[in-house]
Amino acid sequence: QVQLVESGGGLVQPGGSLRLSCAASGGRFSINFMGWYRQAPGKERDLVAIIISGGRTTYGDSAKGRFSISMDNANTVALQMNSLKPEDTAVYYCHLNFRVGATTYANWGQGTQVTVSS
Repeated sequence: QVQLVESGGGLVQPGGSLRLSCAASGGRFSINFMGWYRQAPGKERDLVAIIISGGRTTYGDSAKGRFSISMDNANTVALQMNSLKPEDTAVYYCHLNFRVGATTYANWGQGTQVTVSS
């Protein structure tokens, strides 16, 4: 089974930075797109950023200008988060949309907590 291992969450001060990483493993598959969503208490799960096969990226409004998504290697996505604000506090979920042969699947990580606070 394809598994997602998330890392990099934690507690940072406002204005600080974090780098999230999500590694996909577990067999033969091809990534369609990969990225991050987040969910704060009482809120919907919203797009942070995704990177699509071929390198095209899409950012949620709150991430634009502050966050950057990239692939660290073929199966690992990184999210560099700068100038963090308290409103960035949320559980961040890695999302993978992938293909095995001609069949498409989607999977989620278990989430990693990001807390921005003094």
